[in-house]
Amino acid sequence: MSDVHVKGLSELQAFLDQLPAKMEANIMRSALRAGAKVVAAEAKRNVPIEHGDLRDSIRVSARLKGGKVTSTIKAGNKKAWYWRFVEFGTAAHTIKSKDGGVLRFASGIYKSVDHPGAKSHPFMRPALDSQTDAAIQAVGEQIKKRLTKQGLNAADVDIEIETE
Repeated sequence: MSDVHVKGLSELQAFLDQLPAKMEANIMRSALRAGAKVVAAEAKRNVPIEHGDLRDSIRVSARLKGGKVTSTIKAGNKKAWYWRFVEFGTAAHTIKSKDGGVLRFASGIYKSVDHPGAKSHPFMRPALDSQTDAAIQAVGEQIKKRLTKQGLNAADVDIEIETE
């Protein structure tokens, strides 16, 4: 993985220092959400689609807790509980019936079955790896947009990304 260097952060911080803490937190929450949406969109393009439940379960959230703004991209819900098996795969394993019961399949009834495992089909990590620069750019653009909306001239702030 290459190193990412972002230029223009000191100028950006100077603008943010002019704002009340709550306004700064709202701007940063909005900006981090914008960057995460770029990565989430790529994850949705990468995910293998059988029924669409896993793709539809990918979502973005951003929050402020203890003065720290964070953004999260999550996959999975009640319908797409299996997301981690798709992302990471599974090893070969035995599936046993519970409490002395049986497992019913179209091919018959069994006390246990040997599962061969499943190959991984990563969709989240490749999305993050391939969209890092675009996400950083989206964060910078959203900050500039919100600063301008607050009446601050953010034209001097130029976010530039260099990768090595």
